[in-house]
Amino acid sequence: MTESSRQALTTARRWVIKIGSAILTDNGQGLSHEFIARLASDVIALREQGREVIIVSSGAVAAGLARLDLDTRPSALDELQAAAAVGQSSLVQAYEAAFAPSGYLCAQILLSHDDVKSRDRYLNARATLQTLLHKGVIPIVNENDTVVTDEIRFGDNDTLAALVANLIDADALLMLTDQQGLFNADPRAVSDATLIQQTDAHDTSLDAMVSEGSALGRGGMVSKLRAARLAARSGALAVIADGREPQVVRHIADGAITGTLFTTEKQPQPARKQWLASLLYPKGQLVLDAGAVKGVSQAGRSLLPVGVTAVIGDFLRGDLVRCVDSDGEEIARGLSNYSAVDAKRLLGRASADIEAILGFGGEEELIHRDNLITTR
Repeated sequence: MTESSRQALTTARRWVIKIGSAILTDNGQGLSHEFIARLASDVIALREQGREVIIVSSGAVAAGLARLDLDTRPSALDELQAAAAVGQSSLVQAYEAAFAPSGYLCAQILLSHDDVKSRDRYLNARATLQTLLHKGVIPIVNENDTVVTDEIRFGDNDTLAALVANLIDADALLMLTDQQGLFNADPRAVSDATLIQQTDAHDTSLDAMVSEGSALGRGGMVSKLRAARLAARSGALAVIADGREPQVVRHIADGAITGTLFTTEKQPQPARKQWLASLLYPKGQLVLDAGAVKGVSQAGRSLLPVGVTAVIGDFLRGDLVRCVDSDGEEIARGLSNYSAVDAKRLLGRASADIEAILGFGGEEELIHRDNLITTR
């Protein structure tokens, strides 16, 4: 355990705190006003220290199910969205009621993947959140479950929280759940599972330790590990901790050794590449030869047509595509300079031949390094 990593949390100025459905709704029994009051007290303590806080809150669907007297989560999209609509209003009212006595205002921010897919809308969302923070308002962020579909959802609020951390250059991402943190095995199935107090977010051995989520939430340790890695792209520390512990937010902000801390040795990525990391739905993929894999993943080079052996899917110029090796393992993703139709015509060819092949002059790269992020 390195004391300096925990100590860094004591100086973290901008926090994103994600609240899981299980602790927010008493495992589906309805909103826990006691928990929200304790959370508000902790957040107010951070605000009084001059820190900024954004809350990413699950619970709209779960709260709606309780208000509609539904015992199980429905599978039909319209029923889920109806539950979200009913639950969202009570969720925001609960937060407002908890913060109002101390004079702090809350703001509701509902996002979908479409809001980050467009660079302009991404920057607008960033500007709005920055303005709210500068005015001392506490943003309450949630996915717009009332209208979102599977094709445009973030997937879970852990991912959303990590992307918000990237969006506003947060120093720390805190994910509060009903577990003590990340264990080296599932503690519900393995009696001697050990809590991991600190680890590098990019340690590949962690992948074998995580498990899928509960019935209440779409997340779980899989999504929390993914979120920690996404947050690391902007240099943010990430913590998974038990939200049921009294004053857990304050203790972590004071450097207490609780939960699992994820660190990173990698340099923060430029803002544009953080935006690229927020694009979750590739339209196709390019299969790279060994030389291109090395050039892209190790040397930070652009992807040229000569290094591509196959094009899969139907995508247009400017669409997000996956770059995979010969075994199908993803090594990068980026914005293609050419459509799938044109990319197939350029397979294995030198960049100097592009104009002769296509009949028009275009970029010499299939994906320029500025529009490319490595994922391995």
